[in-house]
Amino acid sequence: MPTWAALLAAAVAGGAMLVAFPPYGLWWAAPAAVALLALATHRRRMRAGFGLGVLSGVLFFTPLLSWTNLHTGMVPWLLLSGMEAVFFGLLGAATAWVSPLLDRRDRWNRGGWAWPLAVAAIWTAQEALRDRAPFGGFPWGRIAFSQDTSPLLRLAAAGGAPLLTFAVALIGALAGYAVLRGIGAGSDTRRAVAPLAAVAAACAVAGLAQAVPYAKPGGRSVYVAVVQGNVPRLGLDFNAQRRAVLDNHVNATIALADQVRAGTARQPDLVVWPENASDIDPLRNLDAGILIDRAADAIHAPILVGAVLYTPETGVENAGLVFNPGRTVGDPVDKYVKRHPVPFAERIPLRGIARIVSKEVDRVTDMTAGTRPGVLPVGPATVGDVICFEVAYDGIVRDTVTGGGQLIAVQTNNATFDEAEARQQLAMVRLRAVEHGRDALMASTVGISAFADSTGATSGETQFNHPAVVLAELRLSNQRTLATRLGAVPEYVIVALALAGIGGVALRRRREQLAATDDGTEEDL
Repeated sequence: MPTWAALLAAAVAGGAMLVAFPPYGLWWAAPAAVALLALATHRRRMRAGFGLGVLSGVLFFTPLLSWTNLHTGMVPWLLLSGMEAVFFGLLGAATAWVSPLLDRRDRWNRGGWAWPLAVAAIWTAQEALRDRAPFGGFPWGRIAFSQDTSPLLRLAAAGGAPLLTFAVALIGALAGYAVLRGIGAGSDTRRAVAPLAAVAAACAVAGLAQAVPYAKPGGRSVYVAVVQGNVPRLGLDFNAQRRAVLDNHVNATIALADQVRAGTARQPDLVVWPENASDIDPLRNLDAGILIDRAADAIHAPILVGAVLYTPETGVENAGLVFNPGRTVGDPVDKYVKRHPVPFAERIPLRGIARIVSKEVDRVTDMTAGTRPGVLPVGPATVGDVICFEVAYDGIVRDTVTGGGQLIAVQTNNATFDEAEARQQLAMVRLRAVEHGRDALMASTVGISAFADSTGATSGETQFNHPAVVLAELRLSNQRTLATRLGAVPEYVIVALALAGIGGVALRRRREQLAATDDGTEEDL
């Protein structure tokens, strides 16, 4: 492929990957992006592959993460987008490196079929690395999170997000294989058949996905209310009127209680408020605690409250608290403390350096990370509580389910972002519901709040930046899907496959170098 064509393919790959994600939601564009980047990097040197990957990553992540630019300025947004693009650079270098798997045949790789497997595995390995590094990782933009409306989504029940990413990337890599094998096929029958075989293999992958059953919760039903109280204004000062935010959620809950008494609404079994519903510590501030108790007493149901806590011993905590009706002021409450405070948002690594980039970092007080999974008894249900961006991390969500969570509740605050970010987060909630066979909900201060069942279907979606109360009947479950039982095993296997492909090429190149030396010739490798 000429250099200009490779640059064009890499650029289009970045744009295609972007539109696969909400708010666009063209899930089929994700495998097309994989195919385009694989074609662009094929037979390139590693440094060229790195550059093509970075180009694709910049054109993907910069617009995808544009919501980080709304209130913090351009520099943090561009730095984050650039850092994520570097991982795409590594991806491009690795896919360039494994080109010989397609171009050279041997007994274990007849026809180059190891190449699409290696490409798909490298995509998954890149995500595994990006999910963990640096500073605990940033998983936004994983291929799996673009598939919330895809027929492949059900694969999440078998192997979680890593298997779903691998399958989508494999379909894309097979499409790239078909193109590369089809170029100049001529009269070689075997070579002419190879593209058709690749297309058939891609269709087979999609077909096999349909054999994975959705898990259906078989437990009792509970009626759940989600309160989206809204905030006085969007932005970093969303909680400048903290009492107003708390009052919004209290008043909306009491209004629901009035409807229940009037017979126009059904009595909920539990109520969920979003993250930051009470940025006034209700365990230390009696007025705030009394208000929440009043709401719980009025609705006659426990409330899962998103709150910020302040104590001399633990510092600042982002927590979910359970306020039961009839609680006496001062009584202890069940709580979950967020385990993964967001780097550079809820905690500031390298604060001195970060201050040079943006003075806004001094508005952030480092939050203390929790140590226990978010498993909370809330009325008749054991809730797997996850706070905001934690929904993007496989292990944090899984821990709530293996710890006994019968449904998944994601408490979030999107007041500092926009609707695109909220929809990207809702896509993750839908995937988690399928992955663990649990009904799930997302409760947001400003939207989007919604319910998701174990097939990924949503209901009760609210409008962004509008107060709302939505209710739904959810089923509890104690069963575990295959993905829940396996945990990170599928990801480890796929990463091992990627390393095997990279290592296999390295050994082959080394053997060819030695052979060339023995023959007294040199070969450009």
